[in-house]
Amino acid sequence: MNILKGKMIFVNLFAKSCWRTCDSFATIEICKNIGVKEMKACGLVVEYNPFHHGHLYHVQKAKQLTNSDVTIAIMSGSFLQRGEPAIIDKFKRTEAALQAGVDIVLELPYAYAVQSSNLFAKGALLSLNKLGVTSICFGSELGKVEPFIDHIQQMNQKKDQFDSYVQTFMKNGLSYPKSLSAAYEQIGIKNHHVTKPNNILGFHYIKTISDYNLSIEPYTIKRIANEYHDKQIEGSIASATSIRAHLQVDSNTAPIQHTLPEPSLLALQQYFQKTNKFHDWEDYFPSLYYKIITSQMKDLADIHLMEEGIENRIKTLIEKTTSFEGLMQKLTTSRYTNSRLQRGLTHILTNTSKEEMQQFHREEIPYIRILGMNKQGQAYINQQKKQLDVPLLTKLQRKNAALLKMEERASKTYYSILAPNVRQKLFRQELQLPIIIK
Repeated sequence: MNILKGKMIFVNLFAKSCWRTCDSFATIEICKNIGVKEMKACGLVVEYNPFHHGHLYHVQKAKQLTNSDVTIAIMSGSFLQRGEPAIIDKFKRTEAALQAGVDIVLELPYAYAVQSSNLFAKGALLSLNKLGVTSICFGSELGKVEPFIDHIQQMNQKKDQFDSYVQTFMKNGLSYPKSLSAAYEQIGIKNHHVTKPNNILGFHYIKTISDYNLSIEPYTIKRIANEYHDKQIEGSIASATSIRAHLQVDSNTAPIQHTLPEPSLLALQQYFQKTNKFHDWEDYFPSLYYKIITSQMKDLADIHLMEEGIENRIKTLIEKTTSFEGLMQKLTTSRYTNSRLQRGLTHILTNTSKEEMQQFHREEIPYIRILGMNKQGQAYINQQKKQLDVPLLTKLQRKNAALLKMEERASKTYYSILAPNVRQKLFRQELQLPIIIK
C-alpha cells in the first residue's frame, strides 16, 4: 500500500491446523480455530514504562477505532528509545499489558529499540507488518493523521533539498532534531507539528508506511491529560515520566495507585518485592564509570553512536562527576541532545559496536519474538504462522546466540545491578516460553 494514495491491499490465508515452531526455536502448540473468521490485528508501538491509565485508554480506543479483533503491542525490552533502563523488566510489563487487555506482546529488538525515532519506527512497523497487522494506532499531541500525511507529501517532493539543509545545519552545530526543524522551515513547511515527542514518533510511523509501501492504515488518538515529559502527577491519567519520578524517590506505590490499572500496580509491587529495585540510570553509573575509564579510546570509538569525537568528551568528563545526572549535565549541548547522549551511553554499557549494529540494519527484520499472549492472541498467531517469512521466537536459546547476542547482552546488563541470586533467576525468564494469560 502507498498510504499517501490511500490504498490498501491485504490478503491473509487462514491457518487450519495446530502449529509448532521450527526445531531451532522453542516449541509451542496452539489448537486450531476452524470456523472462526479471519481476524484483523491493530499494532501498537509501546514501552509501557510503566503501563498507566493513558495506555489503557489507548488500547481500548485502538480496538474501537480500527474495528480490530486483536491488538499487538511491540514493546521495547530492557532499555528504551530515549536510552534509559525500563523501570521494571519486560516480563512484568508484558504481564501487566496482557491482563489489561492487550492480546499479544512482541519484543522490539534492542538494535531498533535504543535508536533515534526513524529507526525505532522502522523496526516496529516492519515487524508488525511481518505479522500481518492491517492498522496501527498511536497517541499524539495532534490527534489526527492528515497533517502528518500532508507533511510527508511535501517533504518527499523536496527530499534532496531537505536532506541538504539537514546536513548543513548539523555541520553548523545544531542537533539532529533542531536541524530537522530548521530544514522544514527552509523548504516552506510551516506549523509542521513534529516538535513534540509523540508527534515525532507518529510522523516516523507514517513515513515508514509510506517509504516501505506497507499495507497498514494509520490511526491516531489525541493524547489526553498530562504531557509526555510532565513530572507532576495530576488526576488519574498521569505521564509515565511523572510516575517514574515518584517511584525513583519513593518506592511506596500508594500515592500513585490512582494512576495505574490494577495489573500494572501489582506488577510494580511484585517486582520491587522481589528485587528491592526500580531501575534507574544512577544504578548503572558505577558500571558505566568503570567501563569508560578502563577502555582504550579506540575501543570507545568503535561503540555505536560514538561519533565526531564525543567519546573523548565522555572519557574526560566522567572523571569529573560522581553521578549519572552530573555527567549528563556536563555532556548535554545544543548539538547533542539528552536522548542522543543517553543512547550512546547505553551502547557503551552494553558494549554494542558500530559494526554489530550496521550488520543488523543491513538485513531484513531478523526475527519476531513473542513475550506473551492471551487466548485470542494465540488464535491470531495460529492464523498467521504459515505466512511468516522470518523465524518466530518464543525464547532465547544458546543455539540462537549469534542472532540474539545483543538481546542477551542487554538483558544481562539490565539485571546486573541486582543481587546475584535474583538476577540469575530473572534472566532465566529469557529461556522460558512466553507468558500465556488465560
